[in-house]
Amino acid sequence: MSGATNIVKCGSCGAKNRIDPTRVSAAVCGRCRKSLKAAEARPVIVTDSNFGTTVAAAELPVLLDLWAEWCGPCRMIAPVIEKLSEELAGKAVVGKLDVDRNPATASRFGVQSIPTLLILKDGKEVDRLVGLQSRDAILNRLSRFI
Repeated sequence: MSGATNIVKCGSCGAKNRIDPTRVSAAVCGRCRKSLKAAEARPVIVTDSNFGTTVAAAELPVLLDLWAEWCGPCRMIAPVIEKLSEELAGKAVVGKLDVDRNPATASRFGVQSIPTLLILKDGKEVDRLVGLQSRDAILNRLSRFI
């Protein structure tokens, strides 16, 4: 299991389950054994220290939101990222990386503007969106990799 975990409530029985967000497609409820694939998911918090286990090792494509607390457009796109994490459960991993607290990863990808959305496969950048984006624009770009 990677360093990050999410608590996901089972849609069938209501039990709370701790799951590895990079492997949600195979997750099942510990109580009723039903799939948690379509369960409520939240963005994974990605840091410089857990990037390798949460992003590079992910079996699914990763949509990584690079943001900062002081950034107005970052706050505006946050609800879209939250919603996408639910919609894409089992199809892609959605993560958030605070560039102020994790400058090494932001620097590694040459991020100069935020919000920046990286689409990664096998830990490597395959696409990038910079600035405030609509849900449809994000899904359009991400759909090629799902």
